[in-house]
Amino acid sequence: MYLAITSVIPINDYNLILTFENGEKRQFDMNPFLDKGIFKELRNIAKFNSVRISFDTIQWDNEADLDPETLYLDSVRINENSDL
Repeated sequence: MYLAITSVIPINDYNLILTFENGEKRQFDMNPFLDKGIFKELRNIAKFNSVRISFDTIQWDNEADLDPETLYLDSVRINENSDL
């Protein structure tokens, strides 16, 4: 399944709130990636918080990015009534 990302919000503990083009909001945990390659730089919270939309996915100032399919499949749907 390929869905473009329309919004990204960094939150506590290296998590992201993602909105996909179908309107679905999902939470993605970046912690498993923070010990790998270029993603190690994102342990710096200022760099982590630099996340933005780039084309159909997300990208950081250090040019790290992730495939939107990975972001969708490895994230958890957020209950619309939650406090996030």
